[in-house]
Amino acid sequence: MSLIGSLRKKLARTKSGFLGRIAEAVSLRGKVDEELMEDIEEILLKCDTGVEMTGLIMERLTERIRVERITEAATVQTALQEIMEDILTKDYADAVSLFDEIGSKPYIIVFVGVNGVGKTTSIGKIAHALIKAGKKVMIIAGDTFRAAAIEQLAIWADRAGASLIRSQQDADPASVIYDGISSALAKGYDVVLIDTAGRQHTRENLMKELAKIDRTIKKLIPEAPHQALLVVDATTGQNAISQATNFHLAMPLSGLILSKYDGTSKGGIIFNLKHNLDLPVRFIGVGEGIGDLEVFDVNAFVQAFFSTSEETGEEE
Repeated sequence: MSLIGSLRKKLARTKSGFLGRIAEAVSLRGKVDEELMEDIEEILLKCDTGVEMTGLIMERLTERIRVERITEAATVQTALQEIMEDILTKDYADAVSLFDEIGSKPYIIVFVGVNGVGKTTSIGKIAHALIKAGKKVMIIAGDTFRAAAIEQLAIWADRAGASLIRSQQDADPASVIYDGISSALAKGYDVVLIDTAGRQHTRENLMKELAKIDRTIKKLIPEAPHQALLVVDATTGQNAISQATNFHLAMPLSGLILSKYDGTSKGGIIFNLKHNLDLPVRFIGVGEGIGDLEVFDVNAFVQAFFSTSEETGEEE
């Protein structure tokens, strides 16, 4: 199965929930009128496309209907999909794979996000992909407040084949990270992946801790962290925007990992994040397996999400 076919399969639930609702609305109305437009707008909002992005999409759709004098409901659906494809493609026109950006050694990537979003599993999956690409990878367990978090990270590090730096529960995270990076420098590691605490993003202490971690990393490598990735659960919708805004204040973010994208019908969040935050989605989580984290490639995503199996030449 090709990359597009595989991605189509993994996105099937999200795709059917998002595009299926629109198709159903079009089928039920059967004509182009104000009620159809209201239905489409409501679906976009319920699927976490966001108020601003929904407004932009509806504005472009209304104009296209006017200019092209569209009267068939099915043509409206086609036009809507083309508009959304165009928005995604333009938002990610200059996107570069994070893996292609890895240069200086050790390359430091910090992961932030609230508990339960899939941060630990994302770290394990990225470590796996990097090691498969021939990189020497270290993981640092910087979430020292939860013993379970350290143990879970140890399991994923073992599965991926990465080295793990850990300490006792309640140890100072910045100290653990300092020791880990020092070791990575001495032993010639290519990439260091750093987990951080996952308490709620509104907690002032967490933000202070992240700022301290940022300063600690810079003591050893002034230009680091090279990447700071926020992991957000695709099912949380608009809350992802407020999470990103708050985390960004403590540690400048460079991108997002959208986890659990295979398990949500609210597929509109992918249109909302880049447009509102100006932060690229770097990866999307599309399953529970160690290989189920995809580098976000807009062209592959658009083909997998919007096209049919016939168009991609794949069997269902």
